Amino acid sequence: MSLPAALFLADGSCFEGYGLAFEGLALGEAVFYTGMTGYEEALTDPSYAGQILTFTYPMIGNYGISGSAAQYSRACVAGTVIKRIAEHPSHYRSRQDLPSWLTEQRIPTLLGADTRAITIVLREHGTIWAALAVGESALGRAQAELVRYARAATTKGLVPSVAARQARTEGIPGGPRVTLLDCGVKRAILRELTALGAEITVLPYDADAATITQTAPQMLFISPGPGDPTDLPQTIETLRALIGHLPIYGICLGHQLLALACGGATYKLPYGHRGGNQPVQMLETGEVLVTAHNHGYAVDAASLPAELLPTMTNLNDGTNEGFRHRRLPMAAVQFHPEASPGPFDARRLFAQWFADAGLA
Repeated sequence: MSLPAALFLADGSCFEGYGLAFEGLALGEAVFYTGMTGYEEALTDPSYAGQILTFTYPMIGNYGISGSAAQYSRACVAGTVIKRIAEHPSHYRSRQDLPSWLTEQRIPTLLGADTRAITIVLREHGTIWAALAVGESALGRAQAELVRYARAATTKGLVPSVAARQARTEGIPGGPRVTLLDCGVKRAILRELTALGAEITVLPYDADAATITQTAPQMLFISPGPGDPTDLPQTIETLRALIGHLPIYGICLGHQLLALACGGATYKLPYGHRGGNQPVQMLETGEVLVTAHNHGYAVDAASLPAELLPTMTNLNDGTNEGFRHRRLPMAAVQFHPEASPGPFDARRLFAQWFADAGLA
């Protein structure tokens, strides 16, 4: 027997459907994801913390859950909306079907709703605070809870909810020493650094400059993560103190934090970039990469100081996708080169950064 369920948006919109076995209420920012595949990666991506994720592709779950594609130890989304979910997946790596996994992960899930209509609302209005309710009890309190939530909602607690709380070491002992500031790092990034032979010291996002220096890094790496980069003033100040003292590289939130540390500015996108089909052009060569994105904020290219050279741009909307320092070994990109959304061409950036830092 299916449970009644609905998605309530702060603008008064309501989209009805039915839910899975887990009854509950999710409060967060409603966003949409345009990828046809990669749902396991998306649902476990720390950058989706605090968000209610609508999949635009009509059938999700047809190749099941493998566990090996997970980017975190648990589901990170607040809730999810799916038009039609596959109950009987077919793939040699599948270990569990998506419906049972979502229930096990206690993720409120809305099925059968008009995901096209939801996406249109989000594209016209922009991302919006929302409540996803499954079950009669949750439905009864959803609208009142959303009103209270929307009055004071922020993204300030999102990075602490998914970042490391204490230091740990991964990778290859004795390899090039990479210190990674964890704002919500994906497992794929750690795998890419390990594949290059790195010994990785993972530190919490709020580690200070002295703590980072004590790890004797040959490279500092800033991970992706959820929310507004201006929520992390301590991390920005730490990066500012370290610029010029060691090679520094960043991805997604790390890209935004580095820009802020150098004196640039960031802004919120109307509905963000989320999916595996964003075309990014390399400005020096004209080459176009098809890339994976997951972010709601962007770097203002016009605000970048003279010492930072824009290197890439998004061909859909012209937003900045990367920069590098003109003199120092420092660079960052907005997209996820580790994600490989079909093409693998962006993966080479990790090896390029190692070479630029003198570690190759």
